[in-house]
Amino acid sequence: MEWFEAIILGLLQGFTEFLPVSSSGHLVIGRELLGVEASDDLVFEVTVHAATVLSTIFVFRKQIWNLLSGFFRFRYNDQTDYILKIGVSMIPIFIVGMFFKDYVEGLFGSLTGVAFALLVTAVLLVFSDVAYYAFKDKSIYKSVSGKEYRNGISYWQAFVVGLGQAFAVAPGLSRSGTTIATGLICGVRRDVMAQFSFLMVLVPILGEAFLSLAGGEMSSSSVGWLPLLLGFVSAFLAGLLACKVMIALVKKARLSWFALYCVVVAVLIFIFQ
Repeated sequence: MEWFEAIILGLLQGFTEFLPVSSSGHLVIGRELLGVEASDDLVFEVTVHAATVLSTIFVFRKQIWNLLSGFFRFRYNDQTDYILKIGVSMIPIFIVGMFFKDYVEGLFGSLTGVAFALLVTAVLLVFSDVAYYAFKDKSIYKSVSGKEYRNGISYWQAFVVGLGQAFAVAPGLSRSGTTIATGLICGVRRDVMAQFSFLMVLVPILGEAFLSLAGGEMSSSSVGWLPLLLGFVSAFLAGLLACKVMIALVKKARLSWFALYCVVVAVLIFIFQ
């Protein structure tokens, strides 16, 4: 991988991470267009994902500080409740990372697989729009007692959203799109789900980056240190520029528009592959 290719792919990752269109799928597409050989490892993908996670931390720094300061008061408050629900949402992705990592790595590089996954993403986005606008004022969006769940999301909803994140390890199946769509279908409000979706991924991606570094995968990667560094920096800067705008867009825009984009990209892949 050349240095300019790493920059382009990093920018692509940064600008697509916050939209429900699959940043990992766009990395595969960008790699094909640039003629970059697909590596047998996930080091570059992990690196640029970690960069956008760090940009997310920067944008949400006040909310994260509030969560941590409340959590370390060592009593069950809103902050503790929120963090525990994020922990519950990470259970499925932890299982996938522990037992199915080799299978996941084999998914990267298949352009046809990306196209099919984009179509699945489109279906999820459309269905979530239908469910949200049809039932947003119904009892499904409240607990059995008729009151809203604490922090706008329950433990079972957090777990189901976590299942969506676990399936979204496949490139082309958007992580943000899948988690947001799953949350909306389960009855979580759009504003709640937008923030929860971006915060729930912080620990898994940073944890994967740490394990790759501690396990020596960085040194054995087929991608050199310079492309990794440039990819990281470009993804981080692109993430900073895009994060606030994209989050606001996801909160307000109908997800069906993103579904249309996913369908168009998938069709183009089938035609020109």
